Amino acid sequence: MTDQKPDRIIDVPGNPRPDGARIVWFEGVGGRKLRACLSPATVETPRGTCIVCPGRTEFIEKYFQVARELQAKGFAVLIIDWPGQGLSERLLDDPQKGHIDRFETFMGALSNGLAAFEELPRPYVSLAHSMGGAIAMAAIGQKLVDVKAAAFCAPMWGLPLGRTQRYFIWAMRVMGRSNDFAMKPGPPEKFEDNIVTHDEPYWQLNRDLTDKAPELSLGPVTWGWLGASLDIFNNISKPSVLQSIDIPVFIASAADEKLVDNKSHEHVAAYLPNCEHVTIDNAMHEILMEKPDKRAEFWAGFDRMLERAGI
Repeated sequence: MTDQKPDRIIDVPGNPRPDGARIVWFEGVGGRKLRACLSPATVETPRGTCIVCPGRTEFIEKYFQVARELQAKGFAVLIIDWPGQGLSERLLDDPQKGHIDRFETFMGALSNGLAAFEELPRPYVSLAHSMGGAIAMAAIGQKLVDVKAAAFCAPMWGLPLGRTQRYFIWAMRVMGRSNDFAMKPGPPEKFEDNIVTHDEPYWQLNRDLTDKAPELSLGPVTWGWLGASLDIFNNISKPSVLQSIDIPVFIASAADEKLVDNKSHEHVAAYLPNCEHVTIDNAMHEILMEKPDKRAEFWAGFDRMLERAGI
């Protein structure tokens, strides 16, 4: 663990830090410098630590409200900037490329981060969104992390891709194009065109953060990222792996989903021994950044999961 740039937190109005939040740097796979945020529990006897696993393009500051809500529930909170995202070390010379060589690099970051922060109160609970859901589920299935309950918000366990598209991804990797953009960066997004939230203040918060610190931003994915995603989907979807995960699980799908494949949620839920799966009506992909009533539905399911886990 290293204290490189320990105070590097991006602050904007309307997004207060969690109580006691501090930035700590640690080493990921290959010695990469990765950024994490530790926020202590605000109660005398913590319920444990919630490990927040963000989605693609996301970063620590986007989850400050989530962290404050978890603190209110009695948890300490750990949030990690994945390799290649946020202020963690980027993976390619072009920092805007959303790239990964394989998901084991993400999983190694999660495992290394927990090993670096042994002082965190037990038990561990995970809360994972989108791509973070693929990382967390694979890490849990491979016993790389020891959590007593796991919540998933619109997890990326599948993408709406056809057979031809999958073949093309494979071909681009074979031809050595893994580090190339799979699509060209487009113009700045307008709220009216976004496909992740109905809540404009949350959408604007993300813009405010990346406007203040453009180095937080991340562009489209590479062919390598797409190929690595297909690889991890195959791992996650195996019934034998899913049936071995006997902890309480909560899965929330967004009814207005346009990014991930909701059918993959049904498949995973069918094989998990202790799982509640709900679909939240009138919610887009970023359920935790949605309208208050939709967020409340997620937190109600999260609380039911904790009750099943005896936490």
